[in-house]
Amino acid sequence: MFGKLLSVAVSTVIINGALDAGTPARSEQDIRELLNSARGVSPALCTLAADGLFSWGGRWSAPAEAVTSDIRSRLHRRRTERLTADESRTLVEGLASPDACERHLAATMVGRFEDSTIVSRLVPRLTAGAAPEREATLIALGLLGAKSQVEPIVRALRDESAGVRANAAWALGRVGQRDVAPALYATLRDGDARVRAASAVSLGHLHAADSIDVLVRVLRTDPSPEVRRVAAWALGELRDRAIAPALMQALASDKSDEVREMAAWALAESNAREAVDALIASVKGDESASVRETSAWALAELNARRAIDALAEVVTNDKEPEVRGTAAWAIGQMHPGKAPSGLVKAIRDADSEVRLKAAWALSEIGDPDVSNAIADALKTETKERVQQAEVRALMRTGDESADVFRKLLESKDAQTREMAVRALAGRKNYGPWPWPWPRPRPFPN
Repeated sequence: MFGKLLSVAVSTVIINGALDAGTPARSEQDIRELLNSARGVSPALCTLAADGLFSWGGRWSAPAEAVTSDIRSRLHRRRTERLTADESRTLVEGLASPDACERHLAATMVGRFEDSTIVSRLVPRLTAGAAPEREATLIALGLLGAKSQVEPIVRALRDESAGVRANAAWALGRVGQRDVAPALYATLRDGDARVRAASAVSLGHLHAADSIDVLVRVLRTDPSPEVRRVAAWALGELRDRAIAPALMQALASDKSDEVREMAAWALAESNAREAVDALIASVKGDESASVRETSAWALAELNARRAIDALAEVVTNDKEPEVRGTAAWAIGQMHPGKAPSGLVKAIRDADSEVRLKAAWALSEIGDPDVSNAIADALKTETKERVQQAEVRALMRTGDESADVFRKLLESKDAQTREMAVRALAGRKNYGPWPWPWPRPRPFPN
């Protein structure tokens, strides 16, 4: 199977070389070879191949990233150009392949090239093709953002195939026209959970304020945890405080950890300050570590300073280091005038990431009363990143313990030595310093 994936990658290199060389006939042949090489690849590996080889996201690709960064750069140059007639025909034919990976790659390539002239060749396949072809065609239309073809996509919401209906709902979110929201409301009652989930996600992307009531109903009543999860996400995207009661109810009582976690995230996104007590209860008592951690993050996003004591308690008592670390980070984000005792204790935590975040938080607070505790912790700290964070914390608290900094001059880490030199020189705001963000927050698949 990995040989298949390698074949896809190698074929893509050949294709892009031909495209850059301006040889359309050879390019069409190589595209065909690429699609053929995808046959038999598992869905998971096919998705990785399509995303890695053809997407051009926001991340910066490493210059020495073996194959994919070169492929991405060539495709980026190519994507604004029209496909030749032969290339277009080959890719459209690939949508009808009996192999799922070949269809997926063909649809992705059509969408990533952003050639609007191909749209007219796609629409007839929404009625003439078999269900797998219709599914792939909708992926291509969604990636192309085919605003001129909204009506055929809306009609596909009534297709007999659940996969087609789900992809049509997804495509409408990518096209981005808000007036399709009512058509998506009906699909939120579809018998297939994939269709309902895709519709909820699209309503979130459309930022349709009128969808609050229907999404709240889904959040409260849908039998599928995944559908309820993405409904909570979509409500968060609307950024309307009217959604707070429904999200607080989900945070307190939904049986799914993932739904409760998303509800905490959405409450922060909607700036629902009335949810602070609910988030405090969650960060202190939810059985899921991911929910407690996201609730701590949400409290920081809301700048809920009255939650600081509760967060300090979590920093001291929670059994999971991820939760303790994010709670420490949250306290630092809120910049209290005094450092809570629980946060000070955390610079002695058994987990180095917790110590790092606690030291960072103390540096943000700058409480001179805790400088001795930081200096004592620094004497025994062995992790260089934590040492650097503690050095900065001392600098920000105004500690004048020159002996501590002189010892750091003997560190094997150059950055630690440099920070110590600058501290001795009286430069207390020196950076850079560790920036301990919590883990990525939840988003729909």
